[in-house]
Amino acid sequence: MEERYDPAAIESALQKSWQDNRAFVVSEDRSREKFYCLSMFPYPSGRLHMGHVRNYTIGDVISRYQRMLGKNVMQPMGWDAFGLPAENAAIENNIPPAQWTRSNIDYMRGQLQRLGFGYDWERELATCDPSYYRWEQWFFTQLYEKGLVYRKTAVVNWDPIDQTVLANEQVIDGRGWRSGALVERREIPQWFVRITDYADELLEDIDRLDGWPEAVKTMQRNWIGRSEGLQVKFPLSAGDGVLEVFTTRPDTLYGVTYMAVAPEHPLASNVARTNPQVRAFVESCSTMSTSEVAVETMEKRGLPLGINVDHPLTGDPVPVWVANFVLMGYGTGAVMSVPGHDQRDWEFATTYQLPITQVIFAADGEDPGVDDCAYTEKGLLGNSAEYDGLDFAAAFDAIASRLEAAKLAERRVQFRLRDWLVSRQRYWGCPIPMLYDADGELSAESADRLPVVLPENIEGQGVLSPLKSMPDFVDTEHPQTGAKAMRETDTFDTFFESSWYFARFCCPDVDAAMVDERVEYWMPVDIYIGGIEHAVLHLLYARFFQKLMRDTGLVTAGEPFTRLLTQGMVCKETYFREIANSKPQYFSPSEVEVETDEKGRAVVARLSADGKPVEIGAIEKMSKSKNNGVDPQSLIERYGADTVRLYTMFAAPPDHTLEWSDNAVEGAFRFIKSLWRLTYAHTQKGPTVALDPNALDADLKALRRQVHETIVKVTDDVARRYKFNTAIAAVMEMINALSRNRQDTDQGRAVLQEGLETAVLLLAPIVPHCTDELWRGLGHESELLLDAPWPAADERALVRDEIVMVVQVNGKKRAEIEVAADCSEAEMESMALADPNVQRAIVAKSVVKMVHVPGRLINIVVR
Repeated sequence: MEERYDPAAIESALQKSWQDNRAFVVSEDRSREKFYCLSMFPYPSGRLHMGHVRNYTIGDVISRYQRMLGKNVMQPMGWDAFGLPAENAAIENNIPPAQWTRSNIDYMRGQLQRLGFGYDWERELATCDPSYYRWEQWFFTQLYEKGLVYRKTAVVNWDPIDQTVLANEQVIDGRGWRSGALVERREIPQWFVRITDYADELLEDIDRLDGWPEAVKTMQRNWIGRSEGLQVKFPLSAGDGVLEVFTTRPDTLYGVTYMAVAPEHPLASNVARTNPQVRAFVESCSTMSTSEVAVETMEKRGLPLGINVDHPLTGDPVPVWVANFVLMGYGTGAVMSVPGHDQRDWEFATTYQLPITQVIFAADGEDPGVDDCAYTEKGLLGNSAEYDGLDFAAAFDAIASRLEAAKLAERRVQFRLRDWLVSRQRYWGCPIPMLYDADGELSAESADRLPVVLPENIEGQGVLSPLKSMPDFVDTEHPQTGAKAMRETDTFDTFFESSWYFARFCCPDVDAAMVDERVEYWMPVDIYIGGIEHAVLHLLYARFFQKLMRDTGLVTAGEPFTRLLTQGMVCKETYFREIANSKPQYFSPSEVEVETDEKGRAVVARLSADGKPVEIGAIEKMSKSKNNGVDPQSLIERYGADTVRLYTMFAAPPDHTLEWSDNAVEGAFRFIKSLWRLTYAHTQKGPTVALDPNALDADLKALRRQVHETIVKVTDDVARRYKFNTAIAAVMEMINALSRNRQDTDQGRAVLQEGLETAVLLLAPIVPHCTDELWRGLGHESELLLDAPWPAADERALVRDEIVMVVQVNGKKRAEIEVAADCSEAEMESMALADPNVQRAIVAKSVVKMVHVPGRLINIVVR
């Protein structure tokens, strides 16, 4: 090996060797245990950022470790290539989105290869390739034939900047998730997939996701939102018809003082035709978002419609209002308002001076009152006729039975989850394979005419999709009748592509089917790595898609990902600031406790030490849009890929925020160089003799024991805990101990040889380039480090001649004593009682008993 560490030369040569020898290309081998490691594939934005580097390094470290265990490891890579950013960039630069996207893919592929990631590039796919999206088009037609797809006019979230519809999950605090524009309401024909048909299964199967973070499972449970209640009918006071509402609190029915309907509700629309004031109000609501979050935070407004309904229990008239906080897409588009026991209803009633009736009281006899706010807890009924004194469960059953007997209600289960809106009004996406005949009747494209290829050579494109004005694309013939037909010009939401790519990676070359039998060997994915921000978007859709594929006979697994690892952000320095401080003081994430909402967004942050609130708005995530990122390419050129990989793994546990530090990057580089120097100096002295454990003195035994204790710790950190930072720290401590070993004897050098080989093997998944060179320098010229087995600890080396025992008196530590490993309990007790510190603690007291925890401590109980 060379004396000087030259990362550029080492890394380029080794990467070429990997490529020439197809080192990471895998196929099915049923004689070996498989391991499918997948990191969420990137959007080809043009350049990798440090978040990408961290995410993909985690996956590569896990893959390489599993390979060292002898498993058949697949780690593929591809590109989530459709979407608005490419289209917007193409508009800005006046180039076709396809050209911009594929150019970025070529550059980013080179960046990933330069980092030494062990991907099977022969499985590479891009979602913008017709060979890929052909099969999602085919799958969509199958879902359509099964009745799981439908088209309807719906009130949707419209992004006025991106000129497209957004799913509720893509509206963040009332704004579009990409453009940041305030979202508007519009009524537009849209395509939906019936994810609600799978709501129960999606919810129940969360309990089987043992390898998923609890936070992600909680977010999905909350998003699906199962609730049991009553669908109650309020007959219209004048004329025929009823106003239906769903409620989970039938115990509050006697507290209903008004009804509220959505601006798009038929009752409101009918009144708006003849009432200018109502019509103006309904029109003003068209600029509001349809997301629940936006509705909850906006000012609650409304108008009376001049319509009454009859209360189903009392027969009393109840006025109907149109209100901006009721969403037509949720439930029936109407709610029964109980201002005494719902805070939103209370605020609206207070604003418009509507009656507020308390019908629920605390079970302990306390009267909370409803003058200052709604009482939202469950309790005992009052002011509720014959139901007074009943608790929630008894009142639910009694009232439900009475209304069911009168055919004015039925018990129902309802979900917060809405059907998945999958259509977008933009160009750069997968065409939806549907046709319209001359009468507007719908039919699916035939399988033999798929894929419906998106025209890519688009120039001078504006914001609006050019597909509508392209006769060559729109005009076609019906596949069965030959009559003239028109193609759908909407395209799929990009989440449609990313909801099944993991299955296609198993067999990307199959041309006759969406997947083939190889999917049964590889699926489910053993570990999936990505950001927690995808908890209720991509991860929920992927679970849904897997179940759809199962029920279509394509796969047998019901869940796509066995284990999920959600990595933290990469941020610049510290990012929390104390609010009540004229001279701002900044704190690191480790000093702060953060509470998140159901989407994982930080909502409250307090200092861990004293609970003082700190400002969350100061969070600064590294990103291209903020122009505050660190270019991975410049770091690779300066330090090498191994330094970048080592730093990202050492700076923080993978699920924690990584605070960027230039000094720490330099420190990682110095560590690699120190290991290089130590190994070089050792190899220059020639070969070593065979290690003889029986010939070691006490110091060398202790040093060798540390080497094997490090193997035990690192194996646990990497295999079970995924705490790569503590694994690296343990190796660093071991190398420091090896550096301090001054015994230049034959056995001293033999212990050093074993220690250096161990260090190289333990670090191989993290810094694969330099360790490969070190491995050969240590005498393994004919052995590939890539296929070397993970080291196993020698149990005999772990045995200690002496152990340190903690001595407690009544549970409080008083001393530590060093005893022989085979020391008897009686001898230990004598040594413990003789210790001066223990003597002072037990003076004038009598020893009741001695409690032993073998190998750890003795507790002397006195009184």
